[in-house]
Amino acid sequence: MIVRDQGLLLPPGFPLGRVELARLLAAILDALGLDGASCDLRLTDDAGMARTNREFRNLHGPTNVLSFPSGEDPGPGVFLGDLVLSVDTLAREAFLYGQDPAEHAVRLLAHGILHLAGLEHGEEMDALTEAAVAAAAPCVLCAS
Repeated sequence: MIVRDQGLLLPPGFPLGRVELARLLAAILDALGLDGASCDLRLTDDAGMARTNREFRNLHGPTNVLSFPSGEDPGPGVFLGDLVLSVDTLAREAFLYGQDPAEHAVRLLAHGILHLAGLEHGEEMDALTEAAVAAAAPCVLCAS
């Protein structure tokens, strides 16, 4: 399920609607060998992300993506958990890094899904994130 916080205003040029996001999540899961697994996605702004970050991680300020694993072992047909994505941070980082916003969305969502699947930061996560971007970004960039 993909939800937007009530009253959330998407940044100008936000590249993905619900249909594209659902397609993108499925492509990322497939690229990571988790075909048939699922997760929920909540879109929020920096203020909503800062509240979520403070409430669940006792950290101040926004971040780009947060992952809340279900605790299930990753695999086909498994609900992996919940992702929260700040569309404000996504837009800001894409601009700062000189990346296409849709491609950066793929990178952030792949990173979050890997956390849902139990991976921590490091070389393996970086390599898998980039592999997911290489596999999933073309389908999103063609559709946008």
